[in-house]
Amino acid sequence: MGKVGAFFDIDGTLYRDSLMIEHFKKLLKYDLVDKKEWFFKARDTYENWDKRQGNYDDYLDEVCELYVKSLMGINKTSLEFTTEQVISLKSDRVYKYTRSRIKYHLENNHIVIFISGSPSFLVEKMARKYNVTDFVGSDYVMENGFFTGNVIPMWDSKSKNIAIDNFVKKYDIDLDKSFAYGDTNGDINMLRRVKNPIAINPTNELLQNIKNDDNLNKLAKIIIERKDIIYSLDANVNTLDH
Repeated sequence: MGKVGAFFDIDGTLYRDSLMIEHFKKLLKYDLVDKKEWFFKARDTYENWDKRQGNYDDYLDEVCELYVKSLMGINKTSLEFTTEQVISLKSDRVYKYTRSRIKYHLENNHIVIFISGSPSFLVEKMARKYNVTDFVGSDYVMENGFFTGNVIPMWDSKSKNIAIDNFVKKYDIDLDKSFAYGDTNGDINMLRRVKNPIAINPTNELLQNIKNDDNLNKLAKIIIERKDIIYSLDANVNTLDH
């Protein structure tokens, strides 16, 4: 019999924002990247999102593009310094529900795995902090101590699907007994693979796709955490209005 696995996205699922964005802010703070790029290209999109007049995914896509471009040629020492700053100052800024679920799975000797689109050097630090079994993130390729500009992504559903296959083989995981936690449509294949899919503060795109998926519609649990209250909605989300 296979083991129980618990697959967690990080950004928006555990962490209450984006680790990549937090890291980008630290790079800007310490003048390690060009601030002009930020002000000219992403600031307006961010302000529109902050006023709820724009789309968060658009903002995230712009920042991701800028982030990768800005990191070109940055050295490993600077990356490690700013990474430590993010983890030291921000890693406790997580959802209570998700933190409690990680604790539950670890106490029951489940295989707990972080699968995240954030850079692997950030994901690794979060994995160590929360004592999870294993992790995978987007690989920012370094060469001779400098970032090359090449990224092997882990933010799309296809990449996360392949990662799950690898972890299933590595740890002998039984997906029919396992759990997955995500918040965006990039997590949908991860949710589809397990018997216990949980969408935490899902985006509208993910919620609509859950509603339109006969299997997920029956199995998925929707968790909404706001302030100090956690709402758990029935698996059948056809009753939800938007």
